[in-house]
Amino acid sequence: MTDISAALVKALREETGAGLMECKRSLVEAQGDKAAAIRILRERGVAIAAKKATRAVNQGVIASAIIDNGRAGSLIEVNCETDFVAKNPGFRTFVQTLAERAARNEVNLAEVTKAEVAAKIAEIGENIVVRRALRYAAQDLGVVAAYIHHGATIGVLLEALCQKAETVDNPAFRETVKDLSLQVAAANPRFLDRQSVPAETIAAERGIYAAQVKNKPPAIVDKIVDGKMNKFYEQVCLVDQPFIKDPTKTIAKLLKEKGGLVGDALAVQRFARFQVGEAG
Repeated sequence: MTDISAALVKALREETGAGLMECKRSLVEAQGDKAAAIRILRERGVAIAAKKATRAVNQGVIASAIIDNGRAGSLIEVNCETDFVAKNPGFRTFVQTLAERAARNEVNLAEVTKAEVAAKIAEIGENIVVRRALRYAAQDLGVVAAYIHHGATIGVLLEALCQKAETVDNPAFRETVKDLSLQVAAANPRFLDRQSVPAETIAAERGIYAAQVKNKPPAIVDKIVDGKMNKFYEQVCLVDQPFIKDPTKTIAKLLKEKGGLVGDALAVQRFARFQVGEAG
């Protein structure tokens, strides 16, 4: 085997921006010929990917995949540099294949798709980053559903529960789950219910509201703060939010109403909402 010096590996890395191990492997394959090694790296898209990895990725798409009749699903965000690429059908098809892969197994999607992403970077000439991926697998009776909204810049993954096996495929239940996903996309709740709100968040909100009415008589301050907290819960808790299709009822009331229609008890187990470029 050709002896590859550390200096040669370093020189190739500095010229291409590829990782040390990739540089060494390509030099071994090229029998120490640096020019040939560069060609090998370019063919693999490695050098191109490495050089573009520092470029900002402020655009992108959200994608989802649901498998096994709603027993599992994924929600992913993949970023790129320009809106032009984000809207490209080929890029979106590529992202969809990643979402389908994420739905099948609990994996570190960014890690297991490094080669495919590097090849796509080489193909389109822009940096691409698999920013985040989430997988839900239903543990009880119910379904996992997804909704992609607003040009694939907002996406929702939601798990809804029922108590009876026959409810799972009931069209009214499925339609309700779809409405719940739309609700999360449009109203952006932070929590499922009041019990899910951290104690420190509640304390901070109550402190703010108390400060706003500090000049009121002490006897009514708590009542005013309680009223403001109820408004806060209506904004941030899914089950307390007004239903976007009928604001006269809350999501809790919707679940009870639809549960009566299908003859079952319905509930939301969990949900997630991704938006391209959001902090966190």
